Amino acid sequence: MRLYLAAAVLMLAFVAYAEAQDAQQEDTVEQRFAKLGEHMSAIGQTLAEKTKSTIEQLQASEFAAQTKSWFEGLVEKTKARFGGQSQ
Repeated sequence: MRLYLAAAVLMLAFVAYAEAQDAQQEDTVEQRFAKLGEHMSAIGQTLAEKTKSTIEQLQASEFAAQTKSWFEGLVEKTKARFGGQSQ
């Protein structure tokens, strides 16, 4: 029984200590939302920059050029095939 009582007292002391530490460092809700907004803005900016650079790399890649020319050739063949049948 004494062990349970000692554990409970230690737990209460720890909680009181932790709350005292949090009270000293606690920001207001307004400050937290301001920090969150700044953080989300930074994440969005970083994501936009990475996406833009990735798209530019894809557009400049050899694979993209080859795929584009292949599709253009396929479209021309299809137009020629359907153009000859409709006349």
